[in-house]
Amino acid sequence: MTKFRTELGDYLKVKKADQDISIMSKKKFESFNEDILGLGKIGTKSNQINALSVLFDLEGFTNFCNQIDPHLAVPEYLSEFLQWLFKEVRTELTEATFPEGYKTFSELPFLAKFMGDGILFLWDTANLSDTQIINIVVSMYEICKSYQNAFYKEITKKIVSPPLKLRCGIARGAIYSVGNGDDYVGPCINMSARLQKLNSLTFCFSRRGLNPMINPSLGNLVVTKKTDVRGIGSEELVCIIKKEFDRLEKTDKDKFKEA
Repeated sequence: MTKFRTELGDYLKVKKADQDISIMSKKKFESFNEDILGLGKIGTKSNQINALSVLFDLEGFTNFCNQIDPHLAVPEYLSEFLQWLFKEVRTELTEATFPEGYKTFSELPFLAKFMGDGILFLWDTANLSDTQIINIVVSMYEICKSYQNAFYKEITKKIVSPPLKLRCGIARGAIYSVGNGDDYVGPCINMSARLQKLNSLTFCFSRRGLNPMINPSLGNLVVTKKTDVRGIGSEELVCIIKKEFDRLEKTDKDKFKEA
């Protein structure tokens, strides 16, 4: 991603109707084009990757940014949060520690992208077993819990009214590279984005390709329901935390059907 900035040297003085006016140079003006997206050659043939898409979203981040003097609170919060989040991902995926490095039970995400009020992580699942994939799902749930049980309690000692919850939506499927491969698109990314804010739930994953019973601790924790996922389908199978579902208001519960 490239920022588009103008400087004094990008402007020229020209005469129009006996008046001196300032105009942006033709070269600078025309440099505002798709290249500033930093995607390389967008027409490059796309490569397909089988992926696991995990989207973390900070509930209430917009309101948090609207507080008094956000230029003081927001950078400090984001610095603390992002350091914590990446450390949590590393920790959750660590199986054993050695003086020379770490043994992980799965690959680390091959892409991390800041989304304005959250983070998108993508895993390449080509060399991962179904057990490894579902264990990543379990790890993401543990991170959501850790946000409320540990990080939130500590950050409130430094920051006024930080985002209360870390929500997470997860989906598995095909994604496609854009340009030089620094970005990706695909239905599973859209699905994870929809699921992270589904009816005020904090954790939700698509049942498609993700069997919670592979990991008994997860299988006993979630229930599978049919529901409408905006822009995806009207009877999508999703897995949600049973305790969260039980706490929903009746109007929200009615949006889910038995699978």
